[in-house]
Amino acid sequence: MVSKLSSQGKTVVYVSTDKKLQGLIAMADLIREESREAVLALKEMGLEVAMLTGDNKQTASYVANELGLTTFFAEVLPEQKASTIKGLQDQGKRAAMVGDGINDAPALVQANVGIAIGAGTDVAVESADVVLIKNDPRDVSRLIRLSNKTMRKMNENLVWATGYNVVAIPIAAGVLVPFGIVLRPEFAAITMSASSISVVANALLMKRAKI
Repeated sequence: MVSKLSSQGKTVVYVSTDKKLQGLIAMADLIREESREAVLALKEMGLEVAMLTGDNKQTASYVANELGLTTFFAEVLPEQKASTIKGLQDQGKRAAMVGDGINDAPALVQANVGIAIGAGTDVAVESADVVLIKNDPRDVSRLIRLSNKTMRKMNENLVWATGYNVVAIPIAAGVLVPFGIVLRPEFAAITMSASSISVVANALLMKRAKI
């Protein structure tokens, strides 16, 4: 009976009186639908998702199976969480850690990117690189998409600004004077302003991005 309950992801508590076993109480955390959606979204992005927990292997195996995870680390003591992340990094992987408890703080610091749930402990929040305001695991995938779009915009602006200045600066310096083309100072000022405006306008398009 105990093995069956444990295999279903339940924690079994023994109840006894006068040194005699009277019964069992099985307790379990419900797997939120948001968690299933979060794992699915991350996997669709081509990311490897793993679960790191202090629960026993039977419970962890059940939860991992329900979430569609093939990789999980069970019975991990608080002081071992950071070393587990370090082990993944030693394999050449870049690891992002999502946590909300005091025990997660060392792992959040060790990870390449530490992501804390806003409703978590102060220690976890202070240790993380990013804090999610809502207690919604789906925000992790939204965060990654937002980060990718931000980097794309930064690269676009860098290429545009570099190319623009490669052309505009020599013209402003008078490289076309021998050909009878002189850029008036006021036009040069407007031209440089237009460069800045175009970069800002491109960045503002991020507000229309769907994440």
